[in-house]
Amino acid sequence: MRDAELIAALARLVEDRPSRGFWKCCAQLRKVRPDWNPKRIYRVYKAMKLNLRRAARRRLPKRERVALYVPRLPDTVWSIDFMSDALACGRRFRTFNVVDDFNREALHIEIDTSITSARLVRIFEQIKRDHGLPQVLRSDNGPEFLGEAFTQWAKTSGVAIQYIQPGKPNQNAYIERFNRTFREEVLDQHLFARLEDVREAAYWWMLDYNEQRPHESLGDLTPAEYRQQAASGSTFEVSA
Repeated sequence: MRDAELIAALARLVEDRPSRGFWKCCAQLRKVRPDWNPKRIYRVYKAMKLNLRRAARRRLPKRERVALYVPRLPDTVWSIDFMSDALACGRRFRTFNVVDDFNREALHIEIDTSITSARLVRIFEQIKRDHGLPQVLRSDNGPEFLGEAFTQWAKTSGVAIQYIQPGKPNQNAYIERFNRTFREEVLDQHLFARLEDVREAAYWWMLDYNEQRPHESLGDLTPAEYRQQAASGSTFEVSA
């Protein structure tokens, strides 16, 4: 077969790097066999069905800049975001974090290898049973937050979603600060073997964060204390 050597060479290249595109392969091959011209290589490349489809870039709707709002009451605006890390074996996992912007309270930390838009609905239905829901959810433009299951649930539940501008994490500053603390004090401090270990560490840390740790921005009160003061009508002005 005339192209047998070329087929074998291409197969070796893509076996090592499956995502390697045509021009990378072509450049590699022609270093060794300059007599193989690009047209011939491409003909064989297509015949081997290696010309992978490129995913079209998703065009995001234009987001208007919104000043960071400091809520005056609990459960007015919650910020939500994802983080990622890995177990000791290298298996990746994600955390989904929910924070009340009013008193910086950590309302929920979900941990799993995959958290979809539909999974978010189940998470918020659980939070609704235990705590209630906010008026507004502030998030970035991640695919889970744009998914139909989640956006339709929010609309049905009477919860507005406030998307920040792409590439402007400072517009979601409360949860970005929370994420940094969670990473420094939990994710970076331990090498976890199992997801259950991460969940247990996050649970106990969240209790301490909400009930024991004083927050300077809350006048050195804990989130739990600040919420209690709000209920009695004696909170002071929170700093952004």
